[in-house]
Amino acid sequence: MRSTKFLVLGALLSMALIGCGKKEETPKTATNTEVKEFKENKLNLEKKVIKKGEAGPEEVTLSFAATSDVHGRIYPYEYGIDSEDKSAGFAKTYTIVKELREKNPNLILMDIGDTVQDNSAELFNNLETHPMVDAMNTMDYDAWILGNHEFNFEKDFLLRNVKNFKGSVISVNIENEDDGSKFVLPYQIYDIQGVKVALVGGIPPHVPMWEASAPEHFKGLTFEDPMKAVKETLEELNGKYDVLVGAFHLGRKDEYGKTGVFDLAEAYPQFDLIFAGHEHARYVTDVNGTTVLEPGAYGWGVSNGEIKVAKKDGKWEVKEIVAKNMETKDVSANEEILDKFKNVHDESRADANKVVGKVNEKFIQKSDYITGEDKVTTMPTSQIEDNAIIGLINEVQNHFAKSDVSAAAVFNFDSNLNAGDFKKKDVAFIYKYTNTLMGINMTGENLLKYMEWSMNYYNQTQPGDVTISFNPEVRGYNYDMFDGVNYKVDISKPAGQRIVDATINGQPVDPNKTYKVAVNNYRFGTLLNLGLATEKDKYYDSYEELQDGGRIRDLIVRYVQENLNGELTPKVDNNWSIIGFDENVPGKEEIIEKIKTGEIKIPMSEDGRTLNIKSINVNSL
Repeated sequence: MRSTKFLVLGALLSMALIGCGKKEETPKTATNTEVKEFKENKLNLEKKVIKKGEAGPEEVTLSFAATSDVHGRIYPYEYGIDSEDKSAGFAKTYTIVKELREKNPNLILMDIGDTVQDNSAELFNNLETHPMVDAMNTMDYDAWILGNHEFNFEKDFLLRNVKNFKGSVISVNIENEDDGSKFVLPYQIYDIQGVKVALVGGIPPHVPMWEASAPEHFKGLTFEDPMKAVKETLEELNGKYDVLVGAFHLGRKDEYGKTGVFDLAEAYPQFDLIFAGHEHARYVTDVNGTTVLEPGAYGWGVSNGEIKVAKKDGKWEVKEIVAKNMETKDVSANEEILDKFKNVHDESRADANKVVGKVNEKFIQKSDYITGEDKVTTMPTSQIEDNAIIGLINEVQNHFAKSDVSAAAVFNFDSNLNAGDFKKKDVAFIYKYTNTLMGINMTGENLLKYMEWSMNYYNQTQPGDVTISFNPEVRGYNYDMFDGVNYKVDISKPAGQRIVDATINGQPVDPNKTYKVAVNNYRFGTLLNLGLATEKDKYYDSYEELQDGGRIRDLIVRYVQENLNGELTPKVDNNWSIIGFDENVPGKEEIIEKIKTGEIKIPMSEDGRTLNIKSINVNSL
């Protein structure tokens, strides 16, 4: 296992003075502050080969298993809705892992990041070892590849858990900015029955953008594009391995035009097998002769790859690679994990069910625009017309940021509030992430550009379209709806030309005027990347002011209790609407009925994450 001890600072200043002809002096002891600063910014990384099994056979089957994007799930449970999720949790994945280990005790088990965030996991951030890391240790994970959400919290939280993880923590493209050294291991070499296996991992380079509002989360670190970092590391590894495996917290394609996992497979065909993450996708495919696979999210499945190698002329050759995703839905949860982490489950449920207010009336009468059901299966009402959920979030943001305009996204198509007790789980249901609130000064020109950027979410409507659909390249969490500004969205126009009649307080948005705009910290990073905001534009940061109490979920609770007397009543001001869509297409009613019955299916993205990616068109039918 890798060493987790820090280098000793004391006595470094003696510097072998005898060799300089000087009398030896008493070594200077580093101050506590110096030691603390050193520990906060550097880990003592020891690259060494980890041995698994005795050498001997001329043929060896190497077995690998991976989870990814588990996002705070140990139990098969979603605390945001206080309900079981049969396709989630380490307790489920561990059942599959144990079966794989019975077949091959030398299994290499890895998690590919976004592990410690979401699903009430932040309740346990003050523990010496986070329960998710404790669970990985219990299940004997060999490697943990850091994901971008590992950087959602204070850096000392991450360092503490990296240190306390018993396996190898890997990311090839994170460096200490002072000397260019690696933050964690860039790779790990395993000796499996005499076969040298190199495991290389990496992370999206966009952490500084996504965490732009909290630079202390990645203080002292730089994030390279994985393409360059992998190239340098493979040069270092040349001649040191027989089999090369990748484990990258990267989607198939990068959302900002950088390196995706398919790009790495194309560029470096020497990879025999690559496990992926980040995208929450489920696939097994071949890219340029390399098998690439991803196990979905939350514990939906375990990716398993087996590589059969045989010796020829004293060298190991790959004979066969078999890869598959093994679903957890129908397996039993492991009792050892359930027993050990029962307190985590109980505390999470208790916290989720704390009553923080009262809802007087259902907020969205029909979550699914076509079927009218609460579960969205066709078109989400929340994305095609103004609604009380987004209105509440923007109302809260405008209040605390004292802004002219607020922008927010619906993170969950099913988001809604029903009449009755308003509980913390309801807050998590309508606001999925632990984002904080930012207030930025923005010119009217940049505000309009930001609005146009957001409206790229819609597909351009075509003659004969019966439904409105969404751009499959844009995630729902990147579609912001705006309050404080009245506007129309003309989806008959191409992206970039869709905002019509934008006014604030009855006056057209002035390109030269500066407006105060409320956004979450994630979107602030996006605006920095788009060149529509700078660090100097920030005038409010809820985290700086309120620390953990500045998370938008907490601000919603506080606003309801302090400003609404604990009572929530839905409000919709209809400040925006969609135009450029023909509501009277001949034959529309018949088609809508067929969509309701399921006879006609509205297409969804291949990975299942985005509904409604193509309009139903009467002409194509």
